[in-house]
Amino acid sequence: MIEKRDFYIDGAWVAPSVPNDHKVIDPSTEEPGAIISLGSQADVDAAVAAARAAFPAWMATPPAERIALVEKLLEVYLARSEELAQAMTLTMGAPIEWSRTQQVGAGTFHIQNFIKAAKEFQFIRPLGDHAPNDRIVYEPVGVTALITPWNWPMNQITLKVVAAAIAGCTMVLKPSEESPIDAMLFAEFMDEAGFPKGVFNLVNGDGPGVGTALSGHKDVDMVSFTGSTRAGIAISKNAADTLKRVHLELGGKGANIIFADADDKAVKRGVTHMMNNTGQSCNAPSRMLVQRDIYDAAVETAAQVADSIAVGNAHEEGRHIGPVVNEAQWNKIQGLIQKGIDEGARLVAGGLGRPDGLNRGYFVKPTVFADVTNDMTIAREEIFGPVLSIIPFDTEEEAVTIANDTVYGLTNYVQTQDGTKANRVALQLRSGMVEMNGKSRSAGAPFGGMKQSGNGREAGVWGIEDFLEVKAIGGWASEA
Repeated sequence: MIEKRDFYIDGAWVAPSVPNDHKVIDPSTEEPGAIISLGSQADVDAAVAAARAAFPAWMATPPAERIALVEKLLEVYLARSEELAQAMTLTMGAPIEWSRTQQVGAGTFHIQNFIKAAKEFQFIRPLGDHAPNDRIVYEPVGVTALITPWNWPMNQITLKVVAAAIAGCTMVLKPSEESPIDAMLFAEFMDEAGFPKGVFNLVNGDGPGVGTALSGHKDVDMVSFTGSTRAGIAISKNAADTLKRVHLELGGKGANIIFADADDKAVKRGVTHMMNNTGQSCNAPSRMLVQRDIYDAAVETAAQVADSIAVGNAHEEGRHIGPVVNEAQWNKIQGLIQKGIDEGARLVAGGLGRPDGLNRGYFVKPTVFADVTNDMTIAREEIFGPVLSIIPFDTEEEAVTIANDTVYGLTNYVQTQDGTKANRVALQLRSGMVEMNGKSRSAGAPFGGMKQSGNGREAGVWGIEDFLEVKAIGGWASEA
């Protein structure tokens, strides 16, 4: 049993002000794997005060020095990556091979891309040739509260912490209480890399407790939150009284439009993408829209692919999907599968209950529904599990209408070998991101959504800019 009850505040590990133990459950076994403490208002106040005190000196630190510390962080991160992988497998259930390559790898990818973007970023730049004595200055927002989810822990922690650090912000990180051990390791990495005390602080807690205390805190200048749309709305309301900046990366219900002229692997690619991370990704292509000409064949292929996906204990080596994160999530998914059946969708793979041979752990069968209509609950709600809905369409216009008929707008997908059509459809989709024909976004591309999928952008230059204020200065003295 791992026991990590302390918080990282002002450059030191400190005991919580009030004992409040929380068991972290291993979703593969349903047994406690770790014990942490949940923080209180006093712990939040101490962390915010440390960040506030550290801000002036950190803001004044030259960007090159901040970047050098991030480069050191990357060295430590890589050297201790196996610890991270094991922690994520234990707490949120990512299979160990997936943890090593994808979960840890996502953090490596973002740190590297931030270093590259930062080295090319002009924090002080001319307004333009017409205004030789005007300067545009990018300076840090201030003290930031970073609230991260359990489903892609290092992905989200690095997107927020590294961008904030490069921008010159100080911060308090509240990771998910479902997956806190990896975040506490990351705090050790920040310390080992040599970040000045108070620049980075960590307080564990849940959303109603520490999350609420941070988002409403008068000395926090910005909240960057990734999680559910419901929680994002609550954070926005709580932050409104202090008019702090709020950055939100929320849920999704991505449409994967597969035209009749799509390549032969489009359906298989869409199913496996949906099932990756056990469907626990906000950008998962959970609605597969298939043109009527190839609909029957696509349904058959999707069912075969889903049936071929192995499910197993996250601690075991191999290429399989693991459990969902906890009992509440398992119950929610089972309820939505039942809802799909009750509302008349055709179950072609998976279904209720655990996969054969697994009688313990929060395992879900890879599930596919066909003949779904876009007004069904399974097409409207973010399920956050390995459940795919297939919807038929006839025309390009109908596909775009169905895809956009959602409160979400994070990622959509297009599959066609007609490049002109692909571009035309991509421009009509109301989402922050569009991926076509299996081509993911490149390094440094912004991540974020529209509508109830949130606001702001993470990664690359855009991720750094989200933690910066813009100051316009007139009358700048020309250099002699």
